[in-house]
Amino acid sequence: MMREKVAQLLESALDENKSMFLIDLNISEDNQIRVILDGDKGVTVDDCISVSRAIEHNLDREEYDFSLEVMSAGASEPLTLPRQFKKNIGRNLKVKTKKEEKIEGELISADDESCTLTWSAREPKPVGKGKVTVQKEVTLPYKDIVEAKVMITF
Repeated sequence: MMREKVAQLLESALDENKSMFLIDLNISEDNQIRVILDGDKGVTVDDCISVSRAIEHNLDREEYDFSLEVMSAGASEPLTLPRQFKKNIGRNLKVKTKKEEKIEGELISADDESCTLTWSAREPKPVGKGKVTVQKEVTLPYKDIVEAKVMITF
């Protein structure tokens, strides 16, 4: 019962700011509510506060004893939704695939089914000795990705 109520409140709060979207809603047995949000343009502290208030002010503390935590998806959190891949086009990702491959490259495109990465690699010359730098590109269906994280550079 409480989960449906929180989900409804969350949905209407997100309807007011279409650039934000839900990554995770978790409610523990002792009513600790944890909401993780992301946004096409990022998520500000004010965004978290407004979503928190939309939930907290509409849940009856007489009916439910709860704690509430609303946060943005951290920079170190893996990407999980196509919408997150789309907003990170142009950034470098570190991807692990189901075939145990590890790929680091620039995310150059993303749609609802897959994403495309490009990177430079040093490979042996087709003829003769030495190596040559080649541009590689791969399109990965999301279902083949175990984990994808944005590489943070300073």
